[in-house]
Amino acid sequence: MTYYLYHIPGKKIGVTRNLEERVHKQQGYHEGEYTILAESKDISEISTLEIQMQRAFGYKVDRQLYKNLKCNKKEMKINVTEQTTTFPMPLNKLKGRLMDNIGMEWDTIDGPCKITTESIKWVVKNAKTSMYNDERSYIYNKAFARWFDNNDAYPRTGALSPAGMREDRKYNKTDFDLIRDWANERGLYEGGDTKTQSLKLVEEVGEICRAILKDNHSDVEDGIGDAVVVLTNLAELQGTSIEACIKRAYDEIKDRTGKMDNGTFKKD
Repeated sequence: MTYYLYHIPGKKIGVTRNLEERVHKQQGYHEGEYTILAESKDISEISTLEIQMQRAFGYKVDRQLYKNLKCNKKEMKINVTEQTTTFPMPLNKLKGRLMDNIGMEWDTIDGPCKITTESIKWVVKNAKTSMYNDERSYIYNKAFARWFDNNDAYPRTGALSPAGMREDRKYNKTDFDLIRDWANERGLYEGGDTKTQSLKLVEEVGEICRAILKDNHSDVEDGIGDAVVVLTNLAELQGTSIEACIKRAYDEIKDRTGKMDNGTFKKD
Protein backbone atom coordinates (compact mmCIF):
# COMPACT_ATOMS: atom_id res chain seq x y z
CA MET A 1 0.00 0.00 0.00
CA THR A 2 1.33 3.44 -0.96
CA TYR A 3 0.86 6.56 1.15
CA TYR A 4 1.00 10.01 -0.46
CA LEU A 5 2.16 13.20 1.25
CA TYR A 6 0.38 16.00 -0.60
CA HIS A 7 0.60 19.80 -0.44
CA ILE A 8 -2.21 22.21 -1.29
CA PRO A 9 -0.28 25.52 -1.47
CA GLY A 10 -1.43 28.04 1.09
CA LYS A 11 -3.89 25.56 2.62
CA LYS A 12 -2.43 22.40 4.12
CA ILE A 13 -0.14 19.37 3.98
CA GLY A 14 -1.70 15.95 4.50
CA VAL A 15 -1.38 12.21 3.94
CA THR A 16 -3.75 9.91 2.09
CA ARG A 17 -3.88 6.49 0.48
CA ASN A 18 -6.41 7.66 -2.11
CA LEU A 19 -5.74 10.99 -3.83
CA GLU A 20 -8.88 10.76 -5.95
CA GLU A 21 -11.19 10.32 -2.97
CA ARG A 22 -9.42 12.51 -0.41
CA VAL A 23 -8.07 15.40 -2.47
CA HIS A 24 -10.19 15.45 -5.61
CA LYS A 25 -13.65 14.46 -4.38
CA GLN A 26 -13.64 15.46 -0.70
CA GLN A 27 -11.58 18.66 -0.89
CA GLY A 28 -12.30 19.70 -4.46
CA TYR A 29 -8.73 20.01 -5.79
CA HIS A 30 -7.45 18.57 -9.05
CA GLU A 31 -4.10 17.87 -10.66
CA GLY A 32 -2.08 21.05 -10.97
CA GLU A 33 -3.68 22.53 -7.83
CA TYR A 34 -1.62 20.39 -5.46
CA THR A 35 1.76 18.64 -5.42
CA ILE A 36 2.98 15.29 -4.14
CA LEU A 37 5.85 15.89 -1.74
CA ALA A 38 6.62 12.23 -1.06
CA GLU A 39 5.41 8.65 -1.49
CA SER A 40 6.11 5.76 0.85
CA LYS A 41 4.91 2.28 1.74
CA ASP A 42 6.09 2.87 5.32
CA ILE A 43 3.25 4.46 7.30
CA SER A 44 5.58 5.42 10.17
CA GLU A 45 7.96 7.20 7.82
CA ILE A 46 5.22 9.14 6.02
CA SER A 47 3.52 10.03 9.33
CA THR A 48 6.70 11.57 10.74
CA LEU A 49 7.46 13.36 7.48
CA GLU A 50 3.96 14.89 7.44
CA ILE A 51 4.52 16.57 10.82
CA GLN A 52 7.98 17.78 9.80
CA MET A 53 6.69 19.33 6.58
CA GLN A 54 3.70 20.95 8.30
CA ARG A 55 6.12 22.70 10.67
CA ALA A 56 8.51 23.62 7.86
CA PHE A 57 5.74 25.26 5.80
CA GLY A 58 4.15 26.96 8.82
CA TYR A 59 0.85 25.09 8.68
CA LYS A 60 -1.25 23.80 11.57
CA VAL A 61 0.46 20.69 12.95
CA ASP A 62 -1.79 17.65 13.40
CA ARG A 63 -2.38 16.59 16.98
CA GLN A 64 -2.02 12.92 16.07
CA LEU A 65 0.36 11.10 13.78
CA TYR A 66 -1.37 9.79 10.66
CA LYS A 67 -0.50 6.22 11.63
CA ASN A 68 -2.34 6.62 14.94
CA LEU A 69 -5.64 7.72 13.44
CA LYS A 70 -8.40 5.18 14.05
CA CYS A 71 -10.98 4.34 11.41
CA ASN A 72 -14.43 4.46 12.96
CA LYS A 73 -16.72 1.94 11.26
CA LYS A 74 -19.71 4.10 12.18
CA GLU A 75 -18.12 7.20 10.68
CA MET A 76 -20.34 8.90 8.15
CA LYS A 77 -19.33 9.15 4.54
CA ILE A 78 -19.72 12.86 4.02
CA ASN A 79 -19.18 14.73 0.78
CA VAL A 80 -16.99 17.81 1.14
CA THR A 81 -16.82 20.34 -1.70
CA GLU A 82 -15.36 23.82 -1.83
CA GLN A 83 -18.64 25.34 -0.67
CA THR A 84 -20.52 22.71 1.34
CA THR A 85 -20.42 19.56 3.46
CA THR A 86 -23.24 17.12 2.70
CA PHE A 87 -24.44 14.51 5.21
CA PRO A 88 -25.99 11.19 4.07
CA MET A 89 -29.26 11.59 5.93
CA PRO A 90 -32.35 13.88 6.03
CA LEU A 91 -32.75 16.66 8.57
CA ASN A 92 -34.98 14.60 10.89
CA LYS A 93 -32.21 12.00 11.36
CA LEU A 94 -29.26 14.37 11.33
CA LYS A 95 -28.84 15.00 15.06
CA GLY A 96 -28.82 11.30 15.95
CA ARG A 97 -26.19 10.45 13.34
CA LEU A 98 -24.05 13.39 14.41
CA MET A 99 -24.22 12.22 18.02
CA ASP A 100 -23.01 8.79 16.86
CA ASN A 101 -20.02 10.44 15.19
CA ILE A 102 -18.80 12.84 17.88
CA GLY A 103 -15.09 13.38 17.37
CA MET A 104 -15.21 13.05 13.59
CA GLU A 105 -13.05 15.65 11.84
CA TRP A 106 -12.63 16.84 8.27
CA ASP A 107 -10.89 19.62 6.41
CA THR A 108 -12.39 22.36 4.25
CA ILE A 109 -10.65 25.17 2.41
CA ASP A 110 -12.02 27.51 5.10
CA GLY A 111 -10.51 25.50 7.95
CA PRO A 112 -10.81 22.24 9.89
CA CYS A 113 -14.18 21.11 11.28
CA LYS A 114 -15.10 18.70 14.04
CA ILE A 115 -18.29 17.18 15.42
CA THR A 116 -18.65 18.03 19.12
CA THR A 117 -21.65 18.30 21.41
CA GLU A 118 -21.57 22.07 20.87
CA SER A 119 -20.98 22.10 17.12
CA ILE A 120 -23.88 19.65 16.62
CA LYS A 121 -26.26 22.37 17.83
CA TRP A 122 -25.00 24.71 15.13
CA VAL A 123 -25.19 22.05 12.41
CA VAL A 124 -28.75 21.03 13.28
CA LYS A 125 -29.87 24.67 13.37
CA ASN A 126 -28.23 25.65 10.07
CA ALA A 127 -28.44 22.49 7.93
CA LYS A 128 -30.61 22.51 4.83
CA THR A 129 -32.22 19.77 2.76
CA SER A 130 -30.27 18.97 -0.39
CA MET A 131 -31.95 20.31 -3.54
CA TYR A 132 -30.88 17.15 -5.38
CA ASN A 133 -31.86 14.50 -2.83
CA ASP A 134 -34.27 15.05 0.06
CA GLU A 135 -32.61 12.14 1.89
CA ARG A 136 -29.47 14.27 2.30
CA SER A 137 -28.70 17.52 4.13
CA TYR A 138 -25.87 20.02 3.93
CA ILE A 139 -24.16 23.00 5.58
CA TYR A 140 -22.00 25.78 4.21
CA ASN A 141 -18.32 25.25 5.07
CA LYS A 142 -17.41 28.91 5.47
CA ALA A 143 -20.20 29.58 7.96
CA PHE A 144 -19.32 26.44 9.97
CA ALA A 145 -15.63 27.35 10.03
CA ARG A 146 -16.52 30.84 11.21
CA TRP A 147 -18.55 29.33 14.03
CA PHE A 148 -15.42 27.45 15.10
CA ASP A 149 -13.51 30.74 15.07
CA ASN A 150 -15.82 32.19 17.71
CA ASN A 151 -16.95 29.26 19.84
CA ASP A 152 -15.73 26.33 21.85
CA ALA A 153 -14.90 23.70 19.26
CA TYR A 154 -12.72 21.54 21.49
CA PRO A 155 -12.92 20.80 25.23
CA ARG A 156 -10.57 23.19 26.97
CA THR A 157 -10.45 26.00 29.50
CA GLY A 158 -9.87 29.56 28.45
CA ALA A 159 -11.40 32.62 26.88
CA LEU A 160 -13.56 30.90 24.35
CA SER A 161 -15.35 28.24 26.39
CA PRO A 162 -19.15 28.28 25.92
CA ALA A 163 -19.64 30.69 28.83
CA GLY A 164 -16.12 32.00 28.70
CA MET A 165 -16.72 34.76 26.19
CA ARG A 166 -19.41 36.31 28.36
CA GLU A 167 -17.25 35.88 31.44
CA ASP A 168 -14.31 37.52 29.71
CA ARG A 169 -16.47 40.55 28.99
CA LYS A 170 -17.12 40.87 32.72
CA TYR A 171 -13.38 40.99 33.33
CA ASN A 172 -13.01 43.64 30.61
CA LYS A 173 -11.04 41.58 28.14
CA THR A 174 -10.85 43.41 24.85
CA ASP A 175 -11.73 41.87 21.51
CA PHE A 176 -8.01 41.81 20.76
CA ASP A 177 -7.47 39.75 23.94
CA LEU A 178 -10.14 37.30 22.83
CA ILE A 179 -8.53 36.96 19.42
CA ARG A 180 -5.15 36.25 21.01
CA ASP A 181 -6.65 33.71 23.41
CA TRP A 182 -8.36 31.97 20.51
CA ALA A 183 -5.16 31.89 18.43
CA ASN A 184 -2.97 30.77 21.31
CA GLU A 185 -5.28 27.89 22.22
CA ARG A 186 -5.08 26.65 18.63
CA GLY A 187 -1.28 26.74 18.56
CA LEU A 188 -1.00 29.59 16.07
CA TYR A 189 1.65 31.44 18.04
CA GLU A 190 3.67 28.29 18.64
CA GLY A 191 3.56 26.95 15.10
CA GLY A 192 2.48 29.99 13.09
CA ASP A 193 4.57 31.90 10.59
CA THR A 194 4.61 35.62 9.70
CA LYS A 195 4.96 34.85 5.98
CA THR A 196 1.84 32.68 5.99
CA GLN A 197 -0.12 35.30 7.94
CA SER A 198 1.05 38.02 5.54
CA LEU A 199 -0.31 36.03 2.61
CA LYS A 200 -3.55 35.52 4.54
CA LEU A 201 -3.78 39.28 5.04
CA VAL A 202 -3.41 39.90 1.31
CA GLU A 203 -6.20 37.38 0.70
CA GLU A 204 -8.52 39.14 3.16
CA VAL A 205 -7.78 42.59 1.68
CA GLY A 206 -8.63 41.19 -1.74
CA GLU A 207 -11.99 40.00 -0.41
CA ILE A 208 -12.68 43.47 1.01
CA CYS A 209 -11.90 45.08 -2.34
CA ARG A 210 -14.17 42.66 -4.20
CA ALA A 211 -16.99 43.32 -1.75
CA ILE A 212 -16.59 47.09 -2.14
CA LEU A 213 -16.72 46.81 -5.92
CA LYS A 214 -19.92 44.77 -5.59
CA ASP A 215 -21.32 47.26 -3.04
CA ASN A 216 -21.88 44.39 -0.59
CA HIS A 217 -21.83 46.04 2.85
CA SER A 218 -22.15 42.77 4.78
CA ASP A 219 -19.15 41.20 3.06
CA VAL A 220 -17.11 44.39 3.49
CA GLU A 221 -17.78 44.29 7.23
CA ASP A 222 -16.96 40.59 7.31
CA GLY A 223 -13.70 41.12 5.42
CA ILE A 224 -12.56 43.99 7.62
CA GLY A 225 -13.14 41.85 10.70
CA ASP A 226 -11.15 38.98 9.20
CA ALA A 227 -8.32 41.34 8.33
CA VAL A 228 -8.22 42.68 11.90
CA VAL A 229 -7.96 39.11 13.22
CA VAL A 230 -5.04 38.40 10.89
CA LEU A 231 -3.32 41.68 11.82
CA THR A 232 -3.73 40.92 15.52
CA ASN A 233 -2.05 37.54 15.09
CA LEU A 234 0.61 38.90 12.75
CA ALA A 235 1.60 41.51 15.33
CA GLU A 236 1.86 38.85 18.04
CA LEU A 237 4.03 36.63 15.85
CA GLN A 238 6.22 39.65 15.12
CA GLY A 239 6.85 40.15 18.85
CA THR A 240 4.61 43.18 19.33
CA SER A 241 0.86 43.78 19.77
CA ILE A 242 -1.90 45.19 17.62
CA GLU A 243 -2.50 47.87 20.27
CA ALA A 244 1.15 48.98 20.10
CA CYS A 245 0.97 49.13 16.31
CA ILE A 246 -2.22 51.21 16.39
CA LYS A 247 -0.77 53.59 18.99
CA ARG A 248 2.40 54.01 16.97
CA ALA A 249 0.40 54.79 13.84
CA TYR A 250 -1.87 57.25 15.63
CA ASP A 251 1.03 59.02 17.33
CA GLU A 252 2.50 59.50 13.86
CA ILE A 253 -0.64 60.96 12.29
CA LYS A 254 -2.36 62.79 15.17
CA ASP A 255 -0.75 66.16 14.45
CA ARG A 256 -0.56 65.73 10.71
CA THR A 257 -2.12 68.46 8.57
CA GLY A 258 -3.25 68.34 4.98
CA LYS A 259 -6.35 68.33 2.83
CA MET A 260 -8.74 66.01 1.05
CA ASP A 261 -8.01 65.46 -2.62
CA ASN A 262 -10.03 63.14 -4.86
CA GLY A 263 -11.32 61.10 -1.94
CA THR A 264 -7.94 60.80 -0.17
CA PHE A 265 -6.36 62.81 2.64
CA LYS A 266 -3.00 64.12 1.50
CA LYS A 267 -0.58 65.38 4.10
CA ASP A 268 1.21 68.72 3.70
